[in-house]
Amino acid sequence: MVTITSGPIDVAAVLDSVRSLRAGAVVLFLGTARELTGRRRTASLEYECYGEMAEKKLAELAAEAGRHWPLTGCTLVHRIGPVPLGEASVAVAVSSPHRGEAFAAGQWLIDTLKQVVPIWKKENWADGTSDWVHPGVIGGPPEEGRP
Repeated sequence: MVTITSGPIDVAAVLDSVRSLRAGAVVLFLGTARELTGRRRTASLEYECYGEMAEKKLAELAAEAGRHWPLTGCTLVHRIGPVPLGEASVAVAVSSPHRGEAFAAGQWLIDTLKQVVPIWKKENWADGTSDWVHPGVIGGPPEEGRP
C-alpha cells in the first residue's frame, strides 16, 4: 500500500497493513518532525508534491523492494502539508519471514524514498527564515501546474 495523505499518519493502520501470519518480523520506520537541525531551531515543516507522480514512484519502490527481499507486506505513507513538531511525516513498514530482510528492506526503502520521490520539504526556522529541501533534486517544488 502506498499513500500520500494531508492528515496525520495512522501508525496503527500502517502496522496492521503489513501484519501477516507468514511474517516473523515487522519493521516500522517513522520520520518525525524534529525541533533541531544542527544548531538551527525548527518552527514547523511543510511538504509539497505532485501527488500522482509521488504515488507512482512510491509504488515503484515498493515493487522493487518486493523483488529484492521476501516481503509479505510493504506500506509507504508520506504526509504533505504542514507537519507539527513531533509528528510523523513519513512511515515505512515492511514484514517478512525473518528480521534481517525486514530491516534491510526498510532501510533501503526510506533511504531511496528520500532520494528519488518528488516530495519537497520546507523547513520553517524559528528565526523567521525558511528553506526548501529535497536531497535528490536541486531547487524547490515544481511550479504550479507543472510536474
